[in-house]
Amino acid sequence: MKVWLLLGLLLVHEALEDVTGQHPPKNKRPKEPGENRIKPTNKKVKPKIPKIKDRDSTYSTPKTQSIMMQVLDKGRFQKPAATLSLLAGQTVELRCKGSKIGWSYPAYLDTFKDSRLSVKQNERYSQLTLVNSTSADTGEFSCWGQLCSGYICRKDEAKTGSTYIFFTEKGELFVPSSSYFDVVYLNPDRQAVVPCRVTVLSAKVTLHREFPAKEIPANGTDIVYDMKRGFVYLQPHSEHQGVVYCRAEAGGRSQISIKYQLLYVAVPSGPPSTTILASSNKVRSGDDVSVLCTVLGEPDVEVEFRWIFPGQKDERPVTIQDTWRLIHRGLGHTTRISQSVITVEDFETIDAGYYICTAQNLQGQTTVATTVEFS
Repeated sequence: MKVWLLLGLLLVHEALEDVTGQHPPKNKRPKEPGENRIKPTNKKVKPKIPKIKDRDSTYSTPKTQSIMMQVLDKGRFQKPAATLSLLAGQTVELRCKGSKIGWSYPAYLDTFKDSRLSVKQNERYSQLTLVNSTSADTGEFSCWGQLCSGYICRKDEAKTGSTYIFFTEKGELFVPSSSYFDVVYLNPDRQAVVPCRVTVLSAKVTLHREFPAKEIPANGTDIVYDMKRGFVYLQPHSEHQGVVYCRAEAGGRSQISIKYQLLYVAVPSGPPSTTILASSNKVRSGDDVSVLCTVLGEPDVEVEFRWIFPGQKDERPVTIQDTWRLIHRGLGHTTRISQSVITVEDFETIDAGYYICTAQNLQGQTTVATTVEFS
């Protein structure tokens, strides 16, 4: 059988040679039956790796979308710019999309519970309306969506909107102040702001020292001007103290602001620095005794006092009086001294024991104690 198969292959080979007139290449052998006819290759092929989208990057920084719209006349709407300039007296209507919306607006409107301002929450949006606007209303108006679980809500950072509105009023280049003189405290560990805010976006504003009279340059290193805040002292120090004012120029007009007293604060921010002292630590029956709790702190930081005393459970009558004042400690350093004094009249045995004072401010609290013994 094999002989006949080989004889058939030879005949086919000779027939092909007669047709083409070509001999097969000498370096190639005829393929055996069943041999793989795919040519082997040594060419290196770089495998293609399919690109996979990074899903985590999509969720790590969600895009913030503005939800605020300004209502114009005849029912038209537009997204407000970062800053708007309007004439005083105009009505402002702002809408923010969402079923639960929070608002922020100039503190002036909130302080006096101004009836010109109204906020109404509808099913799909919240609307803020301000009528009979004045230059004092100049400031930031912002809104945000709220994510609520029961009665607890938090701000949705992905859904916010804001615009800063300048309300221009004739004769008013500066946002009006309720006083003719203000105090700015210079803390060594945080920025200080001289709030010279203007009502005209194009106004040129400069800062001046009253004595010796000179302009204080806003060089961008020590002091910068922020139209939304005023002149910002980035790193306050004692050389900055003194009386200053601002000057604004716009449209051929100029105006001077109120004056600001800059006071340097000697005490750094933190929990109250507290001491306690009794008028006497040994008291005889029938005598009076007072225990004084004292805090030295920043001039603009309020302190609250709480007392625990031996006769408290028996409802022993005592007198507690809280006071504070500013003291100057040399070199222009100003400190607030806050004191609380508890007085016990007609001392008895139940009054003997520990008198504990707790002083608290926004940074924390400090507790001190002293003993008063029966003599």
